[in-house]
Amino acid sequence: MRRRRPPGRRRRAAAEVTTPDLPSLRETVARHGLDARKSLGQHFLLDPAVCARIAALAGDLSGRHVLEVGPGPGGLTRALLATPAAEVVALELDRRAVAALAELAAAHPGRLRVIEGDALKADPAALLPAPRRIVANLPYNVASPLLVGWLRGAAALEGMALMFQQEVAERICAAPDTEAYGRLSVLAQWRCRCTMLLRLPPGAFSPPPKVWSAVVGFTPHAEDPGPALFAAMERTTAAAFGQRRKMLRGALKSLGDAEGLLAAAGIDGARRAETLSVAEFDALARAVLARGGSARA
Repeated sequence: MRRRRPPGRRRRAAAEVTTPDLPSLRETVARHGLDARKSLGQHFLLDPAVCARIAALAGDLSGRHVLEVGPGPGGLTRALLATPAAEVVALELDRRAVAALAELAAAHPGRLRVIEGDALKADPAALLPAPRRIVANLPYNVASPLLVGWLRGAAALEGMALMFQQEVAERICAAPDTEAYGRLSVLAQWRCRCTMLLRLPPGAFSPPPKVWSAVVGFTPHAEDPGPALFAAMERTTAAAFGQRRKMLRGALKSLGDAEGLLAAAGIDGARRAETLSVAEFDALARAVLARGGSARA
């Protein structure tokens, strides 16, 4: 009989997602006037099965401190609370959602912290202790800048599972010499191992967006380039892809002495940005940093 206890514990954990004391997600939306706002890039996940799947794709959350950005009515939040995570920190800009999440926090004392604030101005390392993970259905209008900021501080993170528009997710995971390969591809793959985990149709969301969405998993590489090299990589990729139809000797002119930088990195100036591997961009960024790193893209 004792061997059957683990399944029992899993049943109790799953039951937390639909605690009788809590209203359904749709009731929560109605009670708090949580109509999705385009200005906030909101598209809510209200299907508990989809939310549970995303939480599972985030990996083993046992003892982890999880940051969720833009939780809205709390569908994914409920699924994260059903995992063995030590704590979930929900960072929300919309005051209507903050009020709705207060009910969920009361049902999970000590495990859910709701913070009203702008994720673009927040530092995950300052909000929650290690080991940290970020799991979020990101507001589409700020998804890319949020990702770049978290990549900048990826050394403080154990991993991320993030929802984007599928087009953005494909850019993140794109290989060199493909149309989707660009600045975001290089920055993301330079700092993390990036994996496409799940694609979702518009109908999975309320209201449905006009495009498909996708969840990407990020596992930071062991080597931390540090802020100076990261800044050099940002300038290098901005210049290279800012004029991607030009050969690199022309595209990198804004960095100053493009030919010298390319020679130092061992890269032919007749090539174009989309043909360079992440390792070649690393060599180019290191050349920019070695020269003093003062050039601006």
